[in-house]
Amino acid sequence: PLTLEEVRMLVELFYLPYHHGALAQELLEHFRWLRANSLSVGVPATAPDACGGTRWRGRAQSFQLLCARTCRLHSRFVSTAGRALLYDLHPYLWDIRNMLLAASAFVLWLGCQSVTTPILLGRDAEPWARRGGLFGELQALLPVGNSCDLFYHPPPLFPSSQLYLLRPLLPLDKLGHEGGSCSEVSQGLQAQLSCAPALPGRLLGSFLSLSPEYTFVLEDEGGPCGYAAGALHAEGFLQQRDSSWLPAMRHKYPPDLGAGGPALGQEAVLFFHAEPLAVPQPVLRRFPSLVQLGTAPRVLDVGASRSLALCLLSALRANGSRGVFCQVSDADRQQLSFYSKLG
Repeated sequence: PLTLEEVRMLVELFYLPYHHGALAQELLEHFRWLRANSLSVGVPATAPDACGGTRWRGRAQSFQLLCARTCRLHSRFVSTAGRALLYDLHPYLWDIRNMLLAASAFVLWLGCQSVTTPILLGRDAEPWARRGGLFGELQALLPVGNSCDLFYHPPPLFPSSQLYLLRPLLPLDKLGHEGGSCSEVSQGLQAQLSCAPALPGRLLGSFLSLSPEYTFVLEDEGGPCGYAAGALHAEGFLQQRDSSWLPAMRHKYPPDLGAGGPALGQEAVLFFHAEPLAVPQPVLRRFPSLVQLGTAPRVLDVGASRSLALCLLSALRANGSRGVFCQVSDADRQQLSFYSKLG
């Protein structure tokens, strides 16, 4: 059964609509402070305000631990609560878990920024666009908090106790990275998606090479199971992809490489040799950023996928993006269904 401490955590998360318990208040205080003081991140240790960066990372670690405790509480609650209580309270705890997955990864992302300083944009949303309680206050603190479509999804019919970790791409992930086509993350996704060797390059290669700072990884107990990748300035990204990255991939994967192999392998190799479709200028002007997301078939919880989207869009919005687009083949029903479920 749930421990007394876990029951206390549950009560504190949903204490009163405008009066939070100690755990919820601590989460909000940390998140507000980390967002407001993110300028102290990425400073070299010899800089005069290096102690500010150290303090920021200390509070970020405390926030991560609180988020992890809450995610574990969700998993424990699903495993141990009585059915009637589970179905009454699960939608609320599921929402909080998803929000904290995104908030935790966003804070980690802020700590990785050493080149550009995030510009946290925000304006007051209409009252109907935001819920009350802890969920609504966390929503308001994410840079995409006013995009209310992202936050309203029904909970799964069959609650899952699966634990997830959402984080930005780390330097360690890119060990063994060659020509933008191979990394531990893409190899892990390749194994989970049962794909051909060239497919990770098609999925993530250009983003790993040209825009790694906007790449996020979803993991479960089996390893990497999802990704979200983006490019802040899509026009420049696509030009660089076509002029340098694609020629390198064509040299590495000649057209005859996939001959005689699985159909998926041939398709992945031929992808590099097909001329990419041009994106119309009106699209680039209105939606200047490019995004791409995907999860392994075993990820049945749409909440984890939604957290991926929230985190990526928050990072892009924090650096000034005012709109995103994604490129999907009209024959790719799996991806079309995936994006549709995200709203």
